[in-house]
Amino acid sequence: MSRKQLSIATTDYDHFRDLRLGTVVPEGIDLTWSMLSHHEIFARFTFNREWDVSELSFAKFMAQVSRPDSDIIGLPVICSRLFRFSSFYVNKASNIKSVADLKGKRVGSPEWAHSAAVYMRGWMHNEGGVKLQDVHWYQAGANAPGREEKVDLALPEGVTLTRVADKSLSEMLASGEIDCAIIARPPTCFLEEDPRVERLFPNFLEIEEDYYQESGVWPIMHIIAMKKHLLDESPWIARNLYNAFEESKRRSLERLFDPAVSRYPLAWVPTYARRMRDIFGSDPFPFGIEKNRKTFEQMLLYTHQQGIASRLMTPDEIFPAGIMTKVVV
Repeated sequence: MSRKQLSIATTDYDHFRDLRLGTVVPEGIDLTWSMLSHHEIFARFTFNREWDVSELSFAKFMAQVSRPDSDIIGLPVICSRLFRFSSFYVNKASNIKSVADLKGKRVGSPEWAHSAAVYMRGWMHNEGGVKLQDVHWYQAGANAPGREEKVDLALPEGVTLTRVADKSLSEMLASGEIDCAIIARPPTCFLEEDPRVERLFPNFLEIEEDYYQESGVWPIMHIIAMKKHLLDESPWIARNLYNAFEESKRRSLERLFDPAVSRYPLAWVPTYARRMRDIFGSDPFPFGIEKNRKTFEQMLLYTHQQGIASRLMTPDEIFPAGIMTKVVV
């Protein structure tokens, strides 16, 4: 019987390693894997649909899957998930000591549909007491000028967004042209220890642990998207891929928890991993819909509020019907 030939692109994740290397094989499927930077993957899949299956920014995914004529659908497979209270960087001269101090300030992010910024803007708007309309927003490349938005937006009424093509957020933050930047990676000015720049939340780890304990939300940055027509032709592809991703992740966690050998070149990784398991439960990086429903619902709300998703969707709408069919032996 012939096997389905699919192309896929992701960045390098240990939890995808066994699937990428072929030690885990999805039933009935052969994969041709491109391993690239996620920025390149996002742009090429968004603009050109160059692969059948692709890693995609959750925010950019929502901009595309919520269109009436969307040609993609998701798999409840998480590529990258990170808390983002560490992502607020402020100019010290702006005297910003709390999230409330961002009212009336100039705040930048690399793109409006930048998942890290979407989460933090959503938190500010819904829980932090700083509405989207309370801030003058800026968009520019994080450390180099010229970054552009990759998806269409419909900004909410009263939101002000200024795009800057000839400067980076790092430059503007250090000079005081903006007061704060919300960026997934630390800006160059912070990494170079510019005395004018600091984190808004230096104790971000404690804040993030408390946030998870209170909300049950474990923020998702990137998920797996695929061309919808593939399922019209072969609906079994989705669950077979999901099963293979799940097995690949299981093997990754098994390596991570192994205290016998140093599989990763850092001290105490298994000890830290066991601490994370105590916080998050037996599976500290869950795939699937139900285990992530709160987190999915939050992102769907935030992207709709921020004019990225064209309508408010439910988690079950963005994934194939029957993807989580229960199988008991």
